[in-house]
Amino acid sequence: MLIDCERCVMRDIACADCVVTALLGPPGQPAAEIGEAERRALRVLADARMVSPLRMREPVARAS
Repeated sequence: MLIDCERCVMRDIACADCVVTALLGPPGQPAAEIGEAERRALRVLADARMVSPLRMREPVARAS
């Protein structure tokens, strides 16, 4: 699952009750970083099929 808050139809309506906001902070604010402990916890939940796997990826710098 790729999450793009810019395309979310609930943006600015339900952000305060969104799991993405709980994990990363509200839109427009500096994002909180997901640490290794949180990544492991999300992996356990995903392996149990309780949540979708974390698909967030960091941008890769291109060589110039």
